[in-house]
Amino acid sequence: MSLIGPAACGRGRRPPDRGAGQRDADQVDHDQGHLALATDGDRGHDREMGPPDVEVAPSAVSTPDGDGAPERPIRHHRLRWILLGLLGVAVSFLLVSAVLTFEGRARPVGIREAVSHYHPDATGDALPHPAPGVYSYTGTGTDGLSLPPLSQPEGPTLPGTVELGTKGCWTFRIDFSTNHWQSWTYCQGSAGLDETAEQVWQRWMVGPVPVTNLSSLRCDPGSMALPSVRTVGQSWPARCTGTSTEISGRLVAAGSYRFLGDSTMTIGGHKVVAAHFRRQWSLSGAQVGPERDDLWFDTATGLPLENQRSIRVRTDTPFGTSTYTETGHFVLGSLTPLT
Repeated sequence: MSLIGPAACGRGRRPPDRGAGQRDADQVDHDQGHLALATDGDRGHDREMGPPDVEVAPSAVSTPDGDGAPERPIRHHRLRWILLGLLGVAVSFLLVSAVLTFEGRARPVGIREAVSHYHPDATGDALPHPAPGVYSYTGTGTDGLSLPPLSQPEGPTLPGTVELGTKGCWTFRIDFSTNHWQSWTYCQGSAGLDETAEQVWQRWMVGPVPVTNLSSLRCDPGSMALPSVRTVGQSWPARCTGTSTEISGRLVAAGSYRFLGDSTMTIGGHKVVAAHFRRQWSLSGAQVGPERDDLWFDTATGLPLENQRSIRVRTDTPFGTSTYTETGHFVLGSLTPLT
Protein backbone atom coordinates (compact mmCIF):
# COMPACT_ATOMS: atom_id res chain seq x y z
CA MET A 1 0.00 0.00 0.00
CA SER A 2 2.85 2.46 0.52
CA LEU A 3 3.43 2.47 -3.24
CA ILE A 4 0.32 4.75 -3.81
CA GLY A 5 2.19 7.87 -2.58
CA PRO A 6 -0.45 10.69 -2.63
CA ALA A 7 -2.72 8.92 -0.18
CA ALA A 8 0.04 9.21 2.38
CA CYS A 9 0.20 13.04 2.21
CA GLY A 10 -1.49 15.21 4.93
CA ARG A 11 -4.61 17.28 3.94
CA GLY A 12 -4.56 21.16 3.82
CA ARG A 13 -0.85 21.39 2.99
CA ARG A 14 0.40 22.04 -0.47
CA PRO A 15 3.62 20.36 -1.27
CA PRO A 16 6.41 22.46 -2.66
CA ASP A 17 6.72 22.83 -6.42
CA ARG A 18 9.48 20.42 -7.54
CA GLY A 19 9.69 21.52 -11.15
CA ALA A 20 8.85 19.98 -14.47
CA GLY A 21 11.77 17.54 -14.53
CA GLN A 22 10.89 16.12 -11.21
CA ARG A 23 7.24 15.80 -12.22
CA ASP A 24 8.26 13.85 -15.31
CA ALA A 25 10.36 11.49 -13.23
CA ASP A 26 7.49 11.01 -10.80
CA GLN A 27 5.16 10.29 -13.69
CA VAL A 28 7.50 7.57 -14.95
CA ASP A 29 7.70 6.08 -11.46
CA HIS A 30 3.91 6.25 -11.21
CA ASP A 31 3.43 4.52 -14.55
CA GLN A 32 5.97 1.84 -13.67
CA GLY A 33 4.17 1.28 -10.37
CA HIS A 34 0.88 0.71 -12.15
CA LEU A 35 2.63 -1.59 -14.59
CA ALA A 36 4.09 -3.58 -11.76
CA LEU A 37 0.72 -3.82 -10.02
CA ALA A 38 -0.93 -4.90 -13.25
CA THR A 39 1.69 -7.52 -13.86
CA ASP A 40 1.40 -8.88 -10.34
CA GLY A 41 -2.33 -8.89 -10.73
CA ASP A 42 -2.14 -10.83 -13.94
CA ARG A 43 0.14 -13.32 -12.31
CA GLY A 44 -2.19 -13.67 -9.41
CA HIS A 45 -5.08 -14.13 -11.78
CA ASP A 46 -3.13 -16.81 -13.63
CA ARG A 47 -2.35 -18.55 -10.35
CA GLU A 48 -5.98 -18.56 -9.45
CA MET A 49 -7.52 -19.47 -12.83
CA GLY A 50 -4.87 -21.41 -14.78
CA PRO A 51 -3.88 -25.06 -14.37
CA PRO A 52 -1.10 -25.91 -11.93
CA ASP A 53 2.41 -25.97 -13.28
CA VAL A 54 3.73 -29.52 -14.00
CA GLU A 55 7.41 -30.18 -13.81
CA VAL A 56 8.49 -32.58 -16.53
CA ALA A 57 11.52 -34.70 -15.74
CA PRO A 58 14.02 -34.77 -18.55
CA SER A 59 14.21 -38.58 -18.36
CA ALA A 60 10.51 -38.90 -19.25
CA VAL A 61 10.77 -37.08 -22.57
CA SER A 62 10.42 -39.52 -25.45
CA THR A 63 12.33 -39.37 -28.66
CA PRO A 64 10.47 -39.09 -31.96
CA ASP A 65 10.85 -42.82 -32.64
CA GLY A 66 9.09 -43.71 -29.41
CA ASP A 67 12.19 -44.90 -27.54
CA GLY A 68 12.45 -43.05 -24.28
CA ALA A 69 15.73 -42.58 -22.49
CA PRO A 70 14.82 -45.09 -19.71
CA GLU A 71 14.39 -47.88 -22.32
CA ARG A 72 18.10 -47.92 -23.05
CA PRO A 73 19.22 -49.13 -19.60
CA ILE A 74 16.27 -51.57 -19.49
CA ARG A 75 17.28 -53.03 -22.84
CA HIS A 76 20.88 -53.17 -21.74
CA HIS A 77 19.87 -55.12 -18.63
CA ARG A 78 17.79 -57.54 -20.71
CA LEU A 79 20.64 -58.11 -23.14
CA ARG A 80 23.03 -58.64 -20.27
CA TRP A 81 20.79 -61.32 -18.71
CA ILE A 82 20.32 -63.04 -22.06
CA LEU A 83 24.08 -63.15 -22.62
CA LEU A 84 24.65 -64.44 -19.08
CA GLY A 85 22.01 -67.13 -19.63
CA LEU A 86 23.60 -68.25 -22.90
CA LEU A 87 27.00 -68.29 -21.25
CA GLY A 88 25.63 -70.42 -18.42
CA VAL A 89 24.14 -72.90 -20.87
CA ALA A 90 27.42 -73.12 -22.79
CA VAL A 91 29.45 -73.65 -19.62
CA SER A 92 27.01 -76.31 -18.39
CA PHE A 93 27.20 -78.10 -21.74
CA LEU A 94 31.00 -78.07 -21.68
CA LEU A 95 31.09 -79.37 -18.11
CA VAL A 96 28.63 -82.18 -18.83
CA SER A 97 30.52 -83.06 -22.02
CA ALA A 98 33.80 -83.17 -20.12
CA VAL A 99 32.32 -85.40 -17.40
CA LEU A 100 30.76 -87.80 -19.92
CA THR A 101 33.92 -87.93 -21.99
CA PHE A 102 36.03 -88.54 -18.89
CA GLU A 103 33.72 -91.27 -17.59
CA GLY A 104 33.58 -92.94 -21.01
CA ARG A 105 37.33 -93.08 -21.54
CA ALA A 106 38.98 -96.49 -21.85
CA ARG A 107 40.55 -97.72 -18.62
CA PRO A 108 41.89 -101.09 -17.46
CA VAL A 109 39.43 -103.64 -16.09
CA GLY A 110 40.36 -104.95 -12.64
CA ILE A 111 40.29 -108.64 -11.76
CA ARG A 112 37.71 -108.10 -9.01
CA GLU A 113 35.54 -106.15 -11.43
CA ALA A 114 35.62 -109.05 -13.87
CA VAL A 115 34.84 -111.53 -11.08
CA SER A 116 31.68 -109.55 -10.28
CA HIS A 117 30.47 -110.26 -13.84
CA TYR A 118 31.39 -113.94 -13.75
CA HIS A 119 28.47 -116.42 -14.09
CA PRO A 120 29.41 -119.85 -12.70
CA ASP A 121 26.14 -121.49 -13.72
CA ALA A 122 27.01 -124.46 -15.93
CA THR A 123 29.06 -127.34 -14.51
CA GLY A 124 30.45 -128.42 -17.89
CA ASP A 125 31.12 -131.87 -19.23
CA ALA A 126 33.88 -134.21 -18.15
CA LEU A 127 36.01 -133.25 -21.15
CA PRO A 128 39.36 -131.46 -21.04
CA HIS A 129 38.73 -127.77 -20.43
CA PRO A 130 40.24 -125.01 -18.28
CA ALA A 131 39.02 -124.47 -14.75
CA PRO A 132 36.24 -121.88 -14.82
CA GLY A 133 36.85 -118.46 -13.31
CA VAL A 134 38.73 -115.23 -13.95
CA TYR A 135 42.42 -115.44 -14.87
CA SER A 136 44.97 -112.67 -14.55
CA TYR A 137 46.58 -111.53 -17.80
CA THR A 138 48.82 -108.56 -18.46
CA GLY A 139 49.57 -106.78 -21.70
CA THR A 140 49.42 -103.64 -23.79
CA GLY A 141 47.85 -102.52 -27.02
CA THR A 142 46.18 -99.72 -28.94
CA ASP A 143 42.91 -99.44 -30.85
CA GLY A 144 42.65 -96.70 -33.46
CA LEU A 145 40.23 -95.10 -35.92
CA SER A 146 41.14 -92.79 -38.78
CA LEU A 147 37.65 -91.27 -39.10
CA PRO A 148 36.99 -89.78 -36.69
CA PRO A 149 40.62 -89.73 -35.52
CA LEU A 150 40.43 -91.61 -32.22
CA SER A 151 42.57 -94.02 -30.25
CA GLN A 152 42.32 -95.82 -26.93
CA PRO A 153 44.71 -98.03 -24.95
CA GLU A 154 44.55 -101.65 -23.88
CA GLY A 155 45.76 -103.00 -20.54
CA PRO A 156 47.94 -103.21 -18.62
CA THR A 157 45.62 -105.52 -16.62
CA LEU A 158 43.48 -107.76 -18.82
CA PRO A 159 41.23 -110.22 -16.98
CA GLY A 160 40.37 -113.39 -18.93
CA THR A 161 37.16 -115.18 -17.98
CA VAL A 162 36.37 -118.86 -18.65
CA GLU A 163 32.72 -119.89 -18.45
CA LEU A 164 31.63 -123.46 -19.09
CA GLY A 165 28.77 -124.39 -21.36
CA THR A 166 27.29 -127.71 -22.39
CA LYS A 167 28.22 -130.40 -24.89
CA GLY A 168 31.93 -129.86 -24.36
CA CYS A 169 31.84 -126.10 -25.06
CA TRP A 170 33.25 -123.21 -23.10
CA THR A 171 33.83 -119.50 -23.67
CA PHE A 172 36.94 -117.45 -23.10
CA ARG A 173 36.57 -113.66 -22.84
CA ILE A 174 39.39 -111.12 -22.55
CA ASP A 175 38.71 -107.54 -21.38
CA PHE A 176 41.20 -105.31 -23.16
CA SER A 177 39.67 -102.24 -21.47
CA THR A 178 36.33 -100.92 -20.30
CA ASN A 179 35.68 -100.04 -23.96
CA HIS A 180 36.76 -103.26 -25.64
CA TRP A 181 36.31 -106.98 -25.05
CA GLN A 182 36.48 -110.07 -27.23
CA SER A 183 35.28 -113.63 -26.68
CA TRP A 184 35.77 -117.00 -28.38
CA THR A 185 33.63 -120.09 -27.98
CA TYR A 186 35.44 -123.43 -28.17
CA CYS A 187 33.87 -126.86 -28.44
CA GLN A 188 35.46 -130.29 -28.25
CA GLY A 189 35.09 -132.09 -31.59
CA SER A 190 36.28 -135.32 -33.13
CA ALA A 191 39.58 -133.78 -34.35
CA GLY A 192 40.28 -131.65 -31.30
CA LEU A 193 39.20 -128.26 -30.00
CA ASP A 194 37.23 -126.23 -32.55
CA GLU A 195 36.50 -122.51 -32.60
CA THR A 196 32.75 -122.19 -33.17
CA ALA A 197 31.94 -118.53 -32.50
CA GLU A 198 33.48 -115.15 -31.80
CA GLN A 199 32.24 -111.79 -30.53
CA VAL A 200 33.88 -108.36 -30.38
CA TRP A 201 32.40 -105.40 -28.49
CA GLN A 202 33.76 -101.86 -28.60
CA ARG A 203 32.76 -98.40 -27.46
CA TRP A 204 34.11 -95.13 -28.84
CA MET A 205 33.56 -91.73 -27.28
CA VAL A 206 32.86 -89.19 -30.02
CA GLY A 207 33.03 -86.16 -27.77
CA PRO A 208 30.48 -86.81 -25.02
CA VAL A 209 28.49 -89.28 -27.20
CA PRO A 210 29.25 -93.02 -26.84
CA VAL A 211 29.10 -95.14 -30.00
CA THR A 212 29.08 -98.91 -29.43
CA ASN A 213 29.35 -101.83 -31.82
CA LEU A 214 28.97 -105.57 -31.33
CA SER A 215 30.21 -107.98 -34.00
CA SER A 216 29.01 -111.59 -33.79
CA LEU A 217 30.48 -114.35 -35.97
CA ARG A 218 29.82 -118.05 -36.42
CA CYS A 219 32.59 -120.31 -37.66
CA ASP A 220 32.36 -123.15 -40.15
CA PRO A 221 32.83 -126.72 -38.83
CA GLY A 222 36.46 -127.70 -38.80
CA SER A 223 37.77 -124.22 -37.88
CA MET A 224 40.42 -125.52 -35.54
CA ALA A 225 41.81 -124.01 -32.34
CA LEU A 226 43.82 -126.93 -30.91
CA PRO A 227 43.96 -130.04 -33.12
CA SER A 228 44.57 -133.34 -31.31
CA VAL A 229 47.01 -134.46 -33.99
CA ARG A 230 49.33 -131.85 -35.43
CA THR A 231 52.72 -131.56 -37.08
CA VAL A 232 54.88 -128.49 -37.46
CA GLY A 233 53.90 -126.55 -40.57
CA GLN A 234 50.50 -128.22 -40.87
CA SER A 235 47.69 -125.86 -41.87
CA TRP A 236 43.88 -125.93 -41.61
CA PRO A 237 41.33 -123.74 -43.36
CA ALA A 238 39.28 -121.40 -41.18
CA ARG A 239 36.23 -119.31 -41.99
CA CYS A 240 33.84 -117.26 -39.85
CA THR A 241 30.97 -114.99 -40.96
CA GLY A 242 28.72 -112.56 -39.13
CA THR A 243 27.25 -109.11 -38.76
CA SER A 244 27.72 -105.97 -36.67
CA THR A 245 25.17 -103.80 -34.93
CA GLU A 246 26.57 -100.52 -36.30
CA ILE A 247 28.12 -101.65 -39.60
CA SER A 248 25.82 -102.65 -42.43
CA GLY A 249 26.56 -105.72 -44.50
CA ARG A 250 27.96 -109.15 -43.79
CA LEU A 251 31.51 -109.71 -42.59
CA VAL A 252 33.55 -112.67 -43.83
CA ALA A 253 36.86 -113.67 -42.19
CA ALA A 254 38.67 -116.51 -43.96
CA GLY A 255 42.22 -117.81 -44.19
CA SER A 256 44.69 -120.34 -42.87
CA TYR A 257 45.52 -121.64 -39.41
CA ARG A 258 49.06 -123.04 -39.20
CA PHE A 259 50.85 -124.93 -36.44
CA LEU A 260 54.34 -123.56 -35.63
CA GLY A 261 55.38 -126.01 -32.90
CA ASP A 262 55.26 -126.71 -29.16
CA SER A 263 57.33 -124.88 -26.57
CA THR A 264 57.58 -124.64 -22.80
CA MET A 265 56.35 -121.56 -20.98
CA THR A 266 56.62 -120.65 -17.32
CA ILE A 267 53.33 -119.36 -15.95
CA GLY A 268 53.26 -118.34 -12.30
CA GLY A 269 56.25 -120.55 -11.54
CA HIS A 270 54.79 -123.60 -13.32
CA LYS A 271 56.06 -125.18 -16.53
CA VAL A 272 53.40 -125.46 -19.21
CA VAL A 273 53.61 -126.99 -22.69
CA ALA A 274 52.26 -124.43 -25.17
CA ALA A 275 51.16 -125.08 -28.75
CA HIS A 276 51.92 -122.12 -31.04
CA PHE A 277 49.60 -121.32 -34.00
CA ARG A 278 49.48 -118.49 -36.52
CA ARG A 279 46.20 -117.39 -38.00
CA GLN A 280 46.26 -115.25 -41.13
CA TRP A 281 42.87 -114.00 -42.16
CA SER A 282 41.57 -111.81 -44.93
CA LEU A 283 38.42 -109.85 -44.05
CA SER A 284 35.90 -108.99 -46.77
CA GLY A 285 32.37 -107.67 -47.07
CA ALA A 286 31.42 -105.07 -44.46
CA GLN A 287 35.09 -104.64 -43.50
CA VAL A 288 38.10 -105.21 -45.71
CA GLY A 289 41.70 -105.87 -44.68
CA PRO A 290 44.19 -108.31 -43.16
CA GLU A 291 44.40 -109.80 -39.67
CA ARG A 292 47.29 -111.77 -38.22
CA ASP A 293 47.27 -113.53 -34.83
CA ASP A 294 49.87 -115.58 -33.02
CA LEU A 295 48.29 -117.77 -30.34
CA TRP A 296 49.66 -120.09 -27.68
CA PHE A 297 47.37 -122.67 -26.02
CA ASP A 298 47.89 -124.94 -23.03
CA THR A 299 48.10 -128.38 -24.67
CA ALA A 300 46.43 -130.03 -21.65
CA THR A 301 43.36 -127.78 -21.24
CA GLY A 302 43.20 -125.44 -24.26
CA LEU A 303 43.48 -122.33 -22.07
CA PRO A 304 44.95 -119.38 -24.03
CA LEU A 305 48.40 -118.59 -22.64
CA GLU A 306 49.58 -115.81 -24.93
CA ASN A 307 48.26 -113.74 -27.82
CA GLN A 308 49.86 -111.33 -30.29
CA ARG A 309 47.72 -109.68 -32.97
CA SER A 310 47.73 -107.06 -35.70
CA ILE A 311 44.58 -105.89 -37.52
CA ARG A 312 44.02 -103.25 -40.19
CA VAL A 313 40.60 -103.09 -41.85
CA ARG A 314 38.67 -100.46 -43.79
CA THR A 315 35.00 -99.62 -43.35
CA ASP A 316 32.84 -97.43 -45.57
CA THR A 317 30.86 -94.78 -43.69
CA PRO A 318 28.53 -91.95 -44.82
CA PHE A 319 31.46 -89.57 -44.21
CA GLY A 320 34.13 -91.55 -46.04
CA THR A 321 36.35 -94.56 -45.48
CA SER A 322 37.44 -95.20 -41.89
CA THR A 323 40.41 -97.45 -41.14
CA TYR A 324 40.45 -99.44 -37.92
CA THR A 325 43.80 -100.61 -36.55
CA GLU A 326 44.56 -102.80 -33.57
CA THR A 327 47.86 -104.03 -32.22
CA GLY A 328 48.32 -105.77 -28.91
CA HIS A 329 49.78 -108.52 -26.81
CA PHE A 330 48.76 -110.31 -23.63
CA VAL A 331 50.16 -113.18 -21.58
CA LEU A 332 48.81 -115.24 -18.67
CA GLY A 333 50.19 -114.51 -15.21
CA SER A 334 48.70 -117.33 -13.11
CA LEU A 335 47.15 -120.74 -13.71
CA THR A 336 44.82 -120.27 -10.73
CA PRO A 337 41.54 -118.46 -11.50
CA LEU A 338 39.48 -116.33 -9.14
CA THR A 339 35.78 -117.04 -8.68
